[in-house]
Amino acid sequence: MVLEKLGDSLRAALRKIAGASYVDESLIKEIVRDIQRALIQADVNVQLALAITKQLQRRALEEKPPAGMSPREHVVRIIYEELVKILGSTRDVPIQKQRILLVGLYGQGKTTTAGKLAKYFQKKGLSVGLVAADVHRPAAYDQLKQLSEQINAAFYGDSGAKDAVKIAKAGMKGLAETDVVVVDSSGRHALEPDLIAEIEAVAKAVGADERFLVIDATVGQQAGPQAKAFHEAVGITGVIVTKLDGTAKGGGALSAVAEVKAPIVFIGVGEKIDDLEKFEPPRFISRLLGMGDLETLLERAQDAIDAERAEALTKKIMAGKFTLHEMYEQIEMLTDMGPMRKLASLIPGVGAKLKDSDMESTQARLRRFKIIMDSMTDKEMTEPKLVKSSRVQRIARGAGVAPRDVKELLRNYEMSRKAIKGFAGNRKMRKQLLQQLEASGVDVDEG
Repeated sequence: MVLEKLGDSLRAALRKIAGASYVDESLIKEIVRDIQRALIQADVNVQLALAITKQLQRRALEEKPPAGMSPREHVVRIIYEELVKILGSTRDVPIQKQRILLVGLYGQGKTTTAGKLAKYFQKKGLSVGLVAADVHRPAAYDQLKQLSEQINAAFYGDSGAKDAVKIAKAGMKGLAETDVVVVDSSGRHALEPDLIAEIEAVAKAVGADERFLVIDATVGQQAGPQAKAFHEAVGITGVIVTKLDGTAKGGGALSAVAEVKAPIVFIGVGEKIDDLEKFEPPRFISRLLGMGDLETLLERAQDAIDAERAEALTKKIMAGKFTLHEMYEQIEMLTDMGPMRKLASLIPGVGAKLKDSDMESTQARLRRFKIIMDSMTDKEMTEPKLVKSSRVQRIARGAGVAPRDVKELLRNYEMSRKAIKGFAGNRKMRKQLLQQLEASGVDVDEG
């Protein structure tokens, strides 16, 4: 999970509030100290951490809870609001035809981010092209070309050219019919005059609607001065913070960038091409505090799951049909949405309670179930009752698992089948779900 240690510390502070017999000045001061320590350990600037927690303490002691809200809920709400303030405001990137220039120093993840950004806009229904205008890093051209092939995006580049402006102009001409063009520019080890001049010239050649600065989260508080320097040089319109998963300095990078009033538009939360998230401080803090993020969960489900396939599966289940074929489809859809740890963090109250070991064992069990089902015949998948002793042994050998693993799959299937059968037979519940599906625009057949 993003900034996991900070999240654990903040949730521990909230548990103190929940477990206290009553909220008094002593408890508030203790909670404030805990949050202050957590922020500083996450590399948030010390003065900023002190200012935020001082404001938090003042509000918690002076403000009265609104009608209908308990003192505990009131303090939690104040903590949430003050933490959101650290990260600045949300800035939406329009989903429309546009030209985007990525800038930044060496090693910040610009080229990888170009591919992720292209995938993001593809999922929104736009055609995307990538332009390799980094003429200084030898591997940049090959890397961007491979990424474009991976996601089936248009590509323009010239591996032997050394004129970034010329490449940018040719790229714009070659990709004129493409909705979104993302240009990967050169970096340097420092913000040098020749880099600024090149970026300005490329931005002009591209006619860039957006100029995104890409910054690695591991630079911590130094992200602030970098963002400020680039902003003054080329007028950046947004910041993308990369490698935010598993870094102790992530809090420093996020807060430092927000402090210089450079809007963070996306965050990189993993190595996969889909691991780019729109940055929204309220959602981000909600997840850190263990409150979940159902909006992001739904968006991820929409991106990962084929709507027609999901609708067909829903109809089968509602009609009471549930074989191992349907169970296999369910598991595929769930695993397509991403790692269990990330999904659990989006569900209110769940991510904070489950241990990493539980997540990993569940993920491994689902993978094992799929392998076992891959070793079954179509008839066995359709009629699981046929799978008795000799078949169990054969399936286990084919899947490279123990017979008990096959029996575990069959037990899980039978439990699910009974639950679905009970649901399908409950007319009231079935009618309610039908109404919800129809309201969502799903074509359902009550027969």
